Amino acid sequence: MDIKPLTGGLGAEILGADIRCEDQFEEIRSAFAEYSVIVLRNQSISPEEHLAFARRFGSINVNRFFKPVEGHPEIATVLKEKDQKEAVGEGWHTDHSYDQEPAMGSILHSLDIPPYGGDTLFVSMASAYEALSSKMRGFLDGLWAVHSSRHVFGTDTLDTEAAKSGRLGNAHAATQDAVHPVVITHPLSGRRGLFVNPVFTTEIKGLSSEESAAVLGMIYDHCKQPEFQCRLRWRAGDVAIWDNRATWHKAINDYHGFRRLMHRVTVEGVALSP
Repeated sequence: MDIKPLTGGLGAEILGADIRCEDQFEEIRSAFAEYSVIVLRNQSISPEEHLAFARRFGSINVNRFFKPVEGHPEIATVLKEKDQKEAVGEGWHTDHSYDQEPAMGSILHSLDIPPYGGDTLFVSMASAYEALSSKMRGFLDGLWAVHSSRHVFGTDTLDTEAAKSGRLGNAHAATQDAVHPVVITHPLSGRRGLFVNPVFTTEIKGLSSEESAAVLGMIYDHCKQPEFQCRLRWRAGDVAIWDNRATWHKAINDYHGFRRLMHRVTVEGVALSP
């Protein structure tokens, strides 16, 4: 097994691994804990093997809103057909931050990849936090923020292409609200990092709406710096895992006219602490 960092801040590519091999799992999990984003190349797996690998990390979180893979309700379909314009997940976000116990991470298996484009970008929230001034870190420590699914997956989004095409559904189930620390201690690494995101975070508790918007806007602009990012260029057969407690991610929608199909399994997490 050959582990190659993607950048100096986060992410690693793993060659020569087989996720079906239980003997390799501890080394893969250690790489995940260290790099936050890992991609295992050249995996030829079935849905059952995808799920078996995910269960080694923890219990499966069945996504409420994504269309499931036929016969496999625990696997979400991540799809953009060649005639569709909108890609799901184009904004910077952290999956399931609206849950009381945000998901540990997602395990994405690439099946049909466009000849170019369709990359995924990630941000290290620990690196972004550590780059703030000590006074700003002190201000953010101890603050709490509200996260919600309502405005992203709820009934107000029924006229979107993703909803009309059936890629997203179950809008009536978008009732999740949660409050999490703005700065968390990561449950695996113990490293401190930011835990707010532009898609699901709605406000910082205890601040006026204007103050909250200003502070969140400052954080978001800071986190988008390229020094905190890595870019994953997909190949068919890749299996990528990212840590939702340690990263943001976004899908790059630059492959119009081509199909892109992924299968995603989400693993349950734990309550987050400051």
